[in-house]
Amino acid sequence: MLHVDMDAFFASVEVRRRPELAGKPVIVGGTGNRGVVTSATYEARAYGVHSAMPTSRALRLCPTATVLPGDLALYGEVSRSVMALFRSITPLVEPLSLDEAFLDVSGAGRRLGDPVAIAEYIRARVFDEQGITCSVGVAPSKFVAKLASTRSKPDGLLVVRPAEVMEFLHPLPVGALWGVGAKTEEVLLRLGLRTVGDLAHVPVRTLQRAVGPAAGAHLHELAWGRDPRRVVPDEPDRSTGAEETFGTDVDDPAVVHRELLHLAERTAGRLRSTGVLARTVTLKVRFADFTTITRSRTLKVPTDVGQELYDTARALYDALGLERARIRLVGVRAEGLVDADGTARQLELGAREHGRRDAELAADRASRRFGAGAVRPATLLTRRSVPGAGPAGGPGTRR
Repeated sequence: MLHVDMDAFFASVEVRRRPELAGKPVIVGGTGNRGVVTSATYEARAYGVHSAMPTSRALRLCPTATVLPGDLALYGEVSRSVMALFRSITPLVEPLSLDEAFLDVSGAGRRLGDPVAIAEYIRARVFDEQGITCSVGVAPSKFVAKLASTRSKPDGLLVVRPAEVMEFLHPLPVGALWGVGAKTEEVLLRLGLRTVGDLAHVPVRTLQRAVGPAAGAHLHELAWGRDPRRVVPDEPDRSTGAEETFGTDVDDPAVVHRELLHLAERTAGRLRSTGVLARTVTLKVRFADFTTITRSRTLKVPTDVGQELYDTARALYDALGLERARIRLVGVRAEGLVDADGTARQLELGAREHGRRDAELAADRASRRFGAGAVRPATLLTRRSVPGAGPAGGPGTRR
């Protein structure tokens, strides 16, 4: 089980697009008499600033802090990219908010290694693709994994193996337990229960008399590291796609075109494998300064043909008129998915009996038999893997 938490998420994204603020106290939040802090860098937190604190008080604690109003649209876009990365690793992703999620990676071991290796991989990918850091807790249960990620902040990784759970949990203050608010903590402290270990060794009936039957039983289980809850994946929008971060920024349109073809082929393969067609093609471009734009076009006829996805994505890219802009990442996404069996296909007058789709279906069969990439467009024969980028296979179909 992994719990991944972005470090000072809103503030980190703001520092990413304002590099001159790196290493300085930054507060994201409202101004004026009623303004409150929504996020703060660790440099500001060192002065005692924290979320939900009135901004006026935060500025008294840290007068040199830069206060920014925040950009929820930008934070949402970064969050969607991070969650898409998580789903490219495992479909079992349970977001808790924009900046944190649980991941069950038990099915990804053969492809990416043990949970610790996957956690390191996630941290590296998030930093490389988004320019922000995250902290990861690895543990047998949700509860312990979340505590571990909190204890590893900022930019850390903490592994709590099954045999280490009690050693990790019992020295913690009782306030670390889920469900222990200010009032419950006060009751427990009056009983002399200061640590999780103290609480664990109190008879469960005593706890139930003090805080109630349900809460007492819940706290007793947590104190012994017992949390049977599984990751419950959300139901994101019905779409599929792939994206690639270049190892070094690219300003050659021919290289971008070739990458778009590669991504379109991968995306189309996923459409065919899941029996769906795309109504809309979306292009994503991230520049060297992390500015990100998207452009979309709805097709006249839904498709699962890679060449058609590529033609649309390339047209969207060329229409941007970027010339030699330095590009960090490109992505192709198929949206507005519909079931292929229930969608009529348009027949073109004079079209050949066996067209591009038949060729791509034949390539699918060859790939299943001989491995991925056994058959590919000639343009991609000279394409080498992108240095420094993540492995192929971005976020899979989400339904």
